[in-house]
Order: sequence, then C-alpha cells, then structure tokens
Amino acid sequence: MTKTVNHWIGGKTVEGTSGQYGPVTDPATGAVTTQVALASVEEVDAAVVAAKAAYATWGTSSLAQRTAVLFRYRALLDAHRDGIAALITAEHGKVHSDALGEVARGLEIVELACGITTQLKGELSTQVSNRVDVSSIRQSLGVVAGITPFNFPAMVPMWMFPLAIACGNTFVLKPSEKDPSAANLLAELASEAGLPDGVLNVLHGDKIAVDGLLNHPDVAAVSFVGSTPIARYIHATASANGKRVQALGGAKNHMLVLPDADLDAAADAAVSAAYGSAGERCMAISAVVAVGAIGDELVAKIRERAEKIKIGPGNDPTSEMGPLITAAHRDKVASYVTGAAAQGAEVVLDGTGHTVEGFEDGHWIGLSLLDKVSTDSDAYKDEIFGPVLCVLRVESYEDGVALMNASPFGNGTAIFTRDGGAARRFQLEIEAGMVGVNVPIPVPVGYHSFGGWKDSLFGDHHIYGNDGVHFYTRGKVTTTRWPDPADAPAGVDLGFPRNH
Repeated sequence: MTKTVNHWIGGKTVEGTSGQYGPVTDPATGAVTTQVALASVEEVDAAVVAAKAAYATWGTSSLAQRTAVLFRYRALLDAHRDGIAALITAEHGKVHSDALGEVARGLEIVELACGITTQLKGELSTQVSNRVDVSSIRQSLGVVAGITPFNFPAMVPMWMFPLAIACGNTFVLKPSEKDPSAANLLAELASEAGLPDGVLNVLHGDKIAVDGLLNHPDVAAVSFVGSTPIARYIHATASANGKRVQALGGAKNHMLVLPDADLDAAADAAVSAAYGSAGERCMAISAVVAVGAIGDELVAKIRERAEKIKIGPGNDPTSEMGPLITAAHRDKVASYVTGAAAQGAEVVLDGTGHTVEGFEDGHWIGLSLLDKVSTDSDAYKDEIFGPVLCVLRVESYEDGVALMNASPFGNGTAIFTRDGGAARRFQLEIEAGMVGVNVPIPVPVGYHSFGGWKDSLFGDHHIYGNDGVHFYTRGKVTTTRWPDPADAPAGVDLGFPRNH
C-alpha cells in the first residue's frame, strides 16, 4: 500500500480531507512510493487558525523559553541527520552526501536562531531633550508563511521557520508536494524539542494552498524560494493583500574565468558547481564565460572531469550524481541539449538518453557541456535547472562583465583569477547579490544574508542573517518623558512638542 503524507497542524498529524492527493516518486526508479494530501481552502484556514491561536502565548513568551526550545531542537536535528538525509534522497534523488550537506547548511540557521537574544536587542538614547528618552525595539509580526521548493526540501524550510519562530512568530510551512516527507520530520522533531502546538505547522498542497496563504487575512508575511515567474506572482499577490514578502526567484549564474586563472582549479569548480545536485539548485553555475585564448583548454579540462562523474541512485555510496526529480523535468532539461546545435552551440557532451543499469525507469540524464553558446539561444536565456553547462567566449574582462550584467538574473556569480585588482573591480562592478572570488558557489554562511538582485529577488529583504531577522520583525520607537517628582505641574501647552 502506498504511504500517505498528511498535514502537521496544531502539533499533530492531521489527515487530509480534500480527497485530492499528489504522487511522490522515487526518482531513481520512477515508481510512485507515496501520496501527499493536497489541502483545500478549509484546511489552509485550519492551519492558520492553529498558528494564530498559538501566537497568543508564543508571541509573548520569553527569549529564554524560545532559545531553550531551539537548543534542544538543534541537538535533535544533529542526531537525526542521516534520517533526514535519507528522506531527501528517497524523494528528491540527490546523493546521500549531498543531502547531508543540505541538512548541515540548514542547521547553520538553527544555530543562528539559538543566538536570537543578541539579534533582538533594541536601542536607547537618553536625554534627547530635557528628561526625554527614545527607545527602539523590534517585535514579532504574528502568523507568517513559507513556501519552499523541491530542490532543498529540508534546508530552505530551515532558512525560514527557525528565525521566524525565534523572533516570536508562528509559522505555516507549505513545502513542495514533490518531496514532502522531510518537512514533516522537521516539524515532528520541533515538537519533540518542546515547541508548543501550533507554533510550526506543515500544510501540503498545490496552487490552492499557495493562494489560500497569499490571500488569508491572518497571514502577515510570506517567504518564498522558487522560480522567477512564481516569485513574481507571489510578490504581486501577497503585496496586494498588504503582506510583507520576500520572494527569491531563479538564476542564471555566471563564472568569469580570466586568462591568468588556475585553469585546473577553475575546471574543478565548474564541474562541481554545474553538476552538483544534478544542477537542481539556484546557485548552480550554468554559464562559464571564458576570456581570451583560454577557452579551448578550459573546455577540454571541464570535459575530462565531467566524463568521470558516476551517475547512479542517491543511496549508492559510489554515486556522485543522482537522477532528476521527475520524468517531465528530465525531458524538459534534455530538450535544451537536443536543440542547442540548431541554435549555434557546439555540443561537447550530450547527456540525453543516459540510463543506469538496473534502474532503467529512473529519471536519468547525463552531464551535458555546450560550447560557443550565443546569448540569444534558449540554453543560455532560460534557467534549465539541470546538469547542463554553457560556455561562452569573450575577448576581454570588460566584455565578460557587460555580457553578465545584461542577464535579467542577478543571483550569484564568480570570478576565477590570480589578479586581486581584477577581483576587486569585479566585486564592485558585477550586478549580482552574491559574489565569489575563486569560490564557485558563494552561498553566504548563516550569519550573513542570502539573496540576489534583479529578477532573482522580489521584495526588499534577503533571507536569513540580519535581513531575515528584520523581515520577521517590525520596528517600534517609543519617546518617553517622565516628570521629575520635585517639579511643579507644567500646565497645558497646546504647541508642538519642543525638542530643543
């Protein structure tokens, strides 16, 4: 019998009542292993009602109480790393080591949340006028929601809810319906750590659930990570409903390789960043921009390394890359490779048609490498979200930066060079939110914030770090004057208060 993943509402498993279910497959075999309940509008409301009821006490709980829960939660997550990673591999397909890395990066934000006491300190100015003090504090918002993608089913939720609940909010998480089980385990472990019922809820669903959260009057803020078209929709809809929004969209991340770069290091980085997690990550390098005469040598080095990558089931310790999430996504990724030559590219490696013996029905695709790609080709313009690397050729540093800045995306970028001056110029001139210097995937550590520019971010706040704390709180300024007991009453003064 197929397993069913149900909602987690009010501190317990709640069976779906809509009668609608979505299939969850094992990407390595193509077999449907699980069904996930898809929420109705009424179930969305039930989750928000539970979160709102919990906020009445959690929102006024002490910092000591919140951090005590988070410290216990961090310990439980650490103890269950392998179990969480196994669920990720079973439903997403990524190799176990990559899944463990995802859990580790999520834990960074839990650790940041454990130190929320220092992040929520206010400010005080005394004697701004005669016996007048001004103080600033940050307070929680209420019920907030997170809508997360399939490619990081544990890490991205942990980028959101630990900080949100540490700040005193309650949370409704709507994870991807393609790989939902990890989110439920995260919520169950939070409950085991002592998180009060209703503070963290997991609502499974599709567009009905998403729209229900975007339109619900009791949801104060929405966090989202996903594709640019959906990020734009999330931002427009939630903002129109008066909600605070951070919506992180898609990417086409470039890596500029200058003639003085260590080409072996650059090739290692390109292969790791383009093909890790089968290219299904918004920080993947999908376009290498080779400057000057190094293009042929760099492409040869990338090809040499890419041909050695072993593709297989994620639970096989010898596998370096797993399958894609669905057959439909695999076919879409393949279409960019099969159409590349007609649009002027040289197909150096063609990964379409790849299969794995004994797992012929899995969602397999091999590594593809496209050289001399033009900026008007589909393979360059679109976010492919698969193991396809485009190489573009330019004559100079200036040409490379101009090409990269013309992209509508501005998520992450990298430069490989031995020239500190060139790296400094690049850091200042490139139009992207996250920059790597000889670092191919510049994902910031937890106490800095993650986010892009242009069509890679809709909203004013990046995610986690200081921006995350500011997003999940709002400022309040209080101006206070207390009369000195020795003074006589000042009498009535209808004029504007004087500060000087």
